[in-house]
Amino acid sequence: MALITLTSAGGAPGVTSTALALAWCWPRRCLLVEADPSGSSALLAGFWRGTRDHTGVVDLVKAHRAGVLADALLRMAMPVDGTQASVIIGSRSHEQAAGLARLWEPLAGVLRDLAARDQDVLVDAGRLGLEGSPMPLIDQADVTVLMCHTDLPSVAAARSWALTLGDAALPGREVRLLLVGAGRPYSASEVGRALGLAVVGSIEWDPDRAAVFSHGAPPPPVRGLRRLLGSDPAASFAGSAYQRSVRATGEALRALVDRSEQERARWVAPPRKVEENR
Repeated sequence: MALITLTSAGGAPGVTSTALALAWCWPRRCLLVEADPSGSSALLAGFWRGTRDHTGVVDLVKAHRAGVLADALLRMAMPVDGTQASVIIGSRSHEQAAGLARLWEPLAGVLRDLAARDQDVLVDAGRLGLEGSPMPLIDQADVTVLMCHTDLPSVAAARSWALTLGDAALPGREVRLLLVGAGRPYSASEVGRALGLAVVGSIEWDPDRAAVFSHGAPPPPVRGLRRLLGSDPAASFAGSAYQRSVRATGEALRALVDRSEQERARWVAPPRKVEENR
C-alpha cells in the first residue's frame, strides 16, 4: 500500500481530474484526499456537478481537536459509485483553506498509517507555493508526482520546484514527473532531462475525455466504424488512449512503490544475535 501525492507548479495540467481518473480505475481500495489549497472543491463542482453536498477536510479539523482524527477520516469519506475508491472532499473557500495549515501534519501521519495497513491513498495537493499548501502530505508521500504540460512556459515554471522536491526527498521516497500531452511540443525524454526527474507516465492529451472527470461530462459519443458496429460509449471510453494512459500510469506508480518498499527493507539491518554464555 502507498501514499501518493500529486501536485503541480502551474499551468493547470489537471491534477484533480487526473487524481480522480487514477482512483477511478485503481484495482484495489483507495482513498482520494482533495487537499488543494485553492479553496474550492473541484470535485463537487466538477465531477459531481454540484449535485452532492458532503463533509470534508474542514470537519477533520474538528475531529483532530477532539482527538478522533483517524476514526473520523474513513467515516467522512464519500464512496465513488462503481469503483473501489472513496473521496475526502476539499475546502469550499479560501478562508477555509487558510485554516487547514495545522491539519496537514497530523493528517499526514494518519494517512501514512492507513496506507501502511489498509488501502492506498492518493492526495490532490493542487498547485505548489500557495498559502496553506499541504507540504507535509508532499514531504511524507512514498511518491510525489509533479504534473506538467510539455510546453516551454510549463517546463520553466516546474524547473525550480522539480529541483526543490528532488533535493528534499528523504531516502526511500520518490519524486517523479507525470506529463500531460507528451509531444506538445516536447517529448517526455526532453522534459525529463530539462527538469532532472524521471518520468513515471504520460497522460494522453484528450480534453473531451478528461472532461468526464473534470466536469462530470458524459463519455464522448462513438464515431466512425465503432458507431456502425454499435460500440457502447462507456466501453469505448474505457478502451480509449486516454484511459489506457491513466491505467498505465497507475501501474507504473504501484510498481515504483513496490520497488521502493523492497529497497527500504534492505536498509533495515537484521537483529544481531546474542551469543549464549557457555
